[in-house]
Amino acid sequence: MPLLPELARLRITVFREFPYLYEGDLAYEQSYLRVYAEAQAAAIIIARDGGKIVGASTCLPLTAETPNVQKPFRDAGMDIPRIFYFGESVLESAYRGRGIGVKFFEAREAQARAHGYGITAFCAVQRPADHPARPKGYQKLDDFWRKRGYTPHPELVCTMSWREVGADRETEKLLMFWSRNL
Repeated sequence: MPLLPELARLRITVFREFPYLYEGDLAYEQSYLRVYAEAQAAAIIIARDGGKIVGASTCLPLTAETPNVQKPFRDAGMDIPRIFYFGESVLESAYRGRGIGVKFFEAREAQARAHGYGITAFCAVQRPADHPARPKGYQKLDDFWRKRGYTPHPELVCTMSWREVGADRETEKLLMFWSRNL
């Protein structure tokens, strides 16, 4: 897919911000995004300003995700083949607050429905309120997600590892899931 390098750069730029603080790697990002470009029923939704990609959002069946993402659902006895997973939404800061995030959710939910999925889910990194890198005035997205009909599930948590900005090695992070019945 010819857009993978541009999408990879966008992910690196946006996820460098709090709360992810991700020190990205272009080769890893392109490999990661290839799954969303190739998996059956997956989609990459793109927001453009003219010819420039300013945002992207991904989704795919949970069965196509990595075992660490599937594990909390499996451990809870949930039916993984019924769940459609939202990988991420990344949007350049200048374009936030314009309804693009809502459109991302609508498009991913439409993709899930079109392929017969009854549940959608995504996860978000958990950071303490007093995290030293938390910017003044930072607003969590919890209210936005609740308005979309999503419920947090503190009992469904996975781990992912990445290198944070300024760190010399990867560390494990906790990510909590949110879900919605369609």
